[in-house]
Amino acid sequence: MGKPTGFKEFSREVEPYRPSKERVLDFKEIYTDHKDDGLKTQASRCMDCGVPFCQSNEGCPVYNLIPEWNDLVYNNKWEEAFQRLMKTNNFPEVTGRVCPAVCEGACVLGITESPVAIKNLEFAIADKGVQSGWLKPNIPKKRTGKKIAIVGSGPAGLSAAQQLNSVGHNVKVYERADRIGGLMMYGIPNMKLDKSLMDIRLDLMKTEGIKFYTNTDIGGSSKKSIATDKLLKENDIILFATGATKPRDLPIPGRKGDGVHFAMEFLSSNTKSLLDSDLKDDGFINAKGKDVIVIGGGDTGNDCIGTSLRHGCKSLTNFEIMAKPPEERADNNPWPLFPRTYKVDYGHEESTDVFGKDPREYSVSGKEFLRDEKGNLIGIKTVEVDSKFQEIEGTEKEWKADLIFLAMGFLGPEDYVNKKTKVDLDERSNFKAEHNIHKTSHPKIFAAGDCRRGQSLVVWAINEGRAAAREVDLHLMGVTTLE
Repeated sequence: MGKPTGFKEFSREVEPYRPSKERVLDFKEIYTDHKDDGLKTQASRCMDCGVPFCQSNEGCPVYNLIPEWNDLVYNNKWEEAFQRLMKTNNFPEVTGRVCPAVCEGACVLGITESPVAIKNLEFAIADKGVQSGWLKPNIPKKRTGKKIAIVGSGPAGLSAAQQLNSVGHNVKVYERADRIGGLMMYGIPNMKLDKSLMDIRLDLMKTEGIKFYTNTDIGGSSKKSIATDKLLKENDIILFATGATKPRDLPIPGRKGDGVHFAMEFLSSNTKSLLDSDLKDDGFINAKGKDVIVIGGGDTGNDCIGTSLRHGCKSLTNFEIMAKPPEERADNNPWPLFPRTYKVDYGHEESTDVFGKDPREYSVSGKEFLRDEKGNLIGIKTVEVDSKFQEIEGTEKEWKADLIFLAMGFLGPEDYVNKKTKVDLDERSNFKAEHNIHKTSHPKIFAAGDCRRGQSLVVWAINEGRAAAREVDLHLMGVTTLE
């Protein structure tokens, strides 16, 4: 694809972020403008590899037609590239920004060279599509009369909604927060995903005929809550897409009291305040002038780092219980598996530039939250652990902290939505439903996204939403045209 000899002639080049010392002063997106010439060069590196592993099970979860749109970009056919991208991905403007690019880990060129900068290309194609007006509503010509309620408006719920609406079903989406978008709205900070993009997408979906209800907690106890059994009576199908929102806690001595927060408390309150008042309402956890420790080394932990820096924290440390990853693939992590190697994300880079060192401390486990006589958080006691997570004697250490954020992942969905329906759960407390089938133990309830598979990536949630939509349509109509 692209230029037959491109992979021999050109090296991998990625579009840079804004300078870190500049971008930590605001919550604007960290990205720089796209450069068409550089992107066309990258597209030319795509090989005519025969079996494109980038769009295989080990590559892109939504099976993006990557070689096809690389070839189209190389030939300056951007609109056609956008149409190809939209065939498989409902929200490429999101995944182009936040996906860890599992496709690049499976790129055939990556066996011997640096892979094609696929994420940059997807990002640019999606942005061109939005900015050029190529993103248009898909309004069904006729309605089936079937009613579907989707509980949760994250990437799984919204992709399912769009797919089901496209074949004529009447779709209503219920969200307990005050804005639609779930993880994409309140879980991902603005500097990674500007929320104006969500507004554009949601306006389009409303035009397509999808109905949205905010501040509506299905199975909850607030005034605008709706009982799950009522929803079952009013609809042909319910799709649970509630996400995995039960955070993993750290129940060590000193846990009770102020100063220790779950990561999503911090991130979501910051985004809400930013959108409501540009952080003028004090409706968020403020890290300004504080010694901050983040426990957890994933994307969420990195987002806590980036947000704390933008508040103007005094110091920043990030604990990771795992050992430092290798610079190159280990023997048990061969191509085309996603490379488990050492990476520097935007927050790590920013912290290094602001404080002079990478914030990460590896193989560290928390022992006790330290508090003064008034109960105020003053720090944490830790211990180093070995490869089996066993404590190493004599390695205890105390760290100063005014704020500690727990970013250690999630344990599954909250179960109150399921109190009356009593859908079967799996051994990890997720809604039990077979992958690519998505039927639960209740005949009228399907499940998709993190609430079914456990905590995962946005792109996997999109995959789940699309697959669930296909199965719901097949269940209701006996046949389906959805892919």
